[in-house]
Amino acid sequence: MIASVTGRVSGLTPSGAVVTVGGVGLAVQTTPGTRARLRTGDEAFLATSLVVREDSLTLYGFETDEERDVFELLQSASGIGPKVAQAVLTVHTPEGLRRAITTEDLTALCLVPGIGRKGAQRMVLELKDRIVHSSAGSGPQRLAADAAWRDLLADALTGLGWSQAQADDAVVRLSAEHADATEADVPTLLRQALAMLAPGAKRP
Repeated sequence: MIASVTGRVSGLTPSGAVVTVGGVGLAVQTTPGTRARLRTGDEAFLATSLVVREDSLTLYGFETDEERDVFELLQSASGIGPKVAQAVLTVHTPEGLRRAITTEDLTALCLVPGIGRKGAQRMVLELKDRIVHSSAGSGPQRLAADAAWRDLLADALTGLGWSQAQADDAVVRLSAEHADATEADVPTLLRQALAMLAPGAKRP
């Protein structure tokens, strides 16, 4: 993981900046607010998060470690990818987001492009407890662990033939009941998810 970069801003792009580190120009995606504070030719420090996809490696940059950690936490919620997580931090500061989630302020969350009422409700359900813990210093390692079991469970369900929407729904429902789950709990959670998704199973 590339946790941070420090170097000269060699150029600004519509979506961020190019930061030269050791002779290598790194394209870093930032929020508009962060980009506006960067100046070509100046030295810059950015806390970063590397998002790996099958066809791309994208580096996201933030002014503080807290912003980076919240960005990673947001992606542990079902249906939120890096672009939406970045949009959330464009609209809300980490503290403002924490307040909106803990007070269940759906109106504030829906100000983010790409977040509708159902998405806002899902954010509150999945992140309310953990975003409080993250403010107390649980750190990115715990946030990554929180995300891992959800991803594993969703992948297992889609691999068994359930749709992504059905898998995400089961993960959301189990997240509410098992906030402290880990990867070791996935086999048990998978059995519970299959019971939820079985034909004729009643929703709570």
